[in-house]
Amino acid sequence: MGIFTRLTDIINSNITHILDKAEDPDKMIRMMIQEMEDTLVEVRSSAARVIADRKELDRHISRLQKVQDDWYVKAELALSKNREDLANAALVEKSKLVDLALELEQDRTPLEEALSKYEADIILLEAKIKEARQKQKSLFERQNSAESQLKVRSRLYANRIENVMNRFNLMEKRVEETESRVEASELGREKSLHEEFIDLEATEKVASELAELKAKVAKKDSKDDKK
Repeated sequence: MGIFTRLTDIINSNITHILDKAEDPDKMIRMMIQEMEDTLVEVRSSAARVIADRKELDRHISRLQKVQDDWYVKAELALSKNREDLANAALVEKSKLVDLALELEQDRTPLEEALSKYEADIILLEAKIKEARQKQKSLFERQNSAESQLKVRSRLYANRIENVMNRFNLMEKRVEETESRVEASELGREKSLHEEFIDLEATEKVASELAELKAKVAKKDSKDDKK
């Protein structure tokens, strides 16, 4: 992928949207940062080459200006010696250098435009890298927070369950102790007169219900025989 294609994709990218769709946001953001940093290095290198070309152009134009000045001095000298022909020739050479310098000045414009574009791209890339690193920091902090909460809740719920079970076991133990005391209190004790009558009434009630049930069954069997 070319540098400008990658640069366009990076600048137009929505980091939050990409991370929301990623299965592994942490891995994705590390890859994005690496890609943006690599692209930034390439953009800076390209900008450095443009700056070098501009400096070379400036030096060339400066040299032409010096040579122009030299031809002008020679033209003055020739005129002072009544050599108009030489003065005219010197001014012709100076004119050629002026035209060449103007052409070189025109070459400066695309260099300035390219450098301005690289500078804008560098600013945007650095902003994207800063945004991505902030997202990375936020993800890291959220991950640590979630893990800490998970550990706390795990210990909390484990302790709660343990406490509940301990209380349950304690209650169960107390009930068993109470039942044991009740059973122990019944050992060797004769029933009271009231308890004797309660048992007798219960026995009589059961006997009565049994007699009714027998009569009902006998009546049903008699009807079945008649059929």
